[in-house]
Amino acid sequence: MRVLPRALARRFLGMQRRERPIAPRRILIAQHLLTGDVLMLTPLLAKLRERHPDADIVLTTRRAVAPLYAGRPYGARALVYEPREAATLTALFDEPGFDLAFVPGDNRYSWLAAAAGARWIVAFAGDRPASKSWPADELRPYSDVPAAWGDMVAGLADGPPPRAYRPADWPAPACAPFDAPAGRYAVLHVEASTPLKHWEDRNWLPLAERILERGIRPIWSAGPSGGEMLHRIDPAGRFPALGHRLDLAQLWRLVAGAALLVCPDTSVMHIGRLTGTPAVALFGPSSAQLYGPGNFWRDVPGRAATIENFPCRDQRRLFKRDIAWIQRCQRTLAECPAPRCMHAIGVEAVARVALDLVR
Repeated sequence: MRVLPRALARRFLGMQRRERPIAPRRILIAQHLLTGDVLMLTPLLAKLRERHPDADIVLTTRRAVAPLYAGRPYGARALVYEPREAATLTALFDEPGFDLAFVPGDNRYSWLAAAAGARWIVAFAGDRPASKSWPADELRPYSDVPAAWGDMVAGLADGPPPRAYRPADWPAPACAPFDAPAGRYAVLHVEASTPLKHWEDRNWLPLAERILERGIRPIWSAGPSGGEMLHRIDPAGRFPALGHRLDLAQLWRLVAGAALLVCPDTSVMHIGRLTGTPAVALFGPSSAQLYGPGNFWRDVPGRAATIENFPCRDQRRLFKRDIAWIQRCQRTLAECPAPRCMHAIGVEAVARVALDLVR
């Protein structure tokens, strides 16, 4: 109710000719992605900062994610936007308009960019229905060759790729004090956004024991509701369970101090890249190519544990676009009650690559 009238008035009723700005002073990234996908926008932030060193760059984010941007990585500002909370539009609409806007995921947010006064809007082509993309001025195709999504997002902006990421590029977010582990430790984050990304419970404790043999203390981690899962994995409480008690900024600090991170393909994996923590990511239904480090994070130490060409990793859709080279699975629990692709990843294979990272 607040977005549509403003977008129509600013984008269509004036009937003014729109031109792509040569030297934008104010840039908006309009999105409402999940935490991991938001963090994968970092190559776009880096590229925009390199090309427009004096521009004011604003990123809409979920409230839970915004604290990670408190230090303004690449000089970007985070504005909280929650589609179900109309009041969060006030700060965005109070901004003095934008010369250039990017819509990296669902093109419905091109309407948000138009309502915020963006004068030129760039998005990916192919979203459905087509009405989502009506406000966009420029629609760019996804890569027709295998690439990481972060690198593809950076391709929305003109120019060469940004330089490789360095952990110093992202100031650590401030957080409330917590009892951080002392000494050398590994974070084993066991939970993900869907049970179809979960490794079998019985695998985690043998992996923890292998890591302990290397003189690295395992620390269990999960989401806020993951306490029961951690108890199933380690009922005797052999190793400390901490991550499920932390907020996102505290979890960042926990991962940043670790000698090793092991987790499924989830937001914690992306936090590990930003902190530069050596990490092993377990890819089952998701694509190690699509959500891997790509070119931008090439210098961050990490490995993927996955079974290549798993038979049912056969879906090719990304944000409602069909892309020929993608291999992933987006089935639900009703369609796939047990993730065979995750169960096929053995403890020995994960331990081998994990210990190789920390030797």
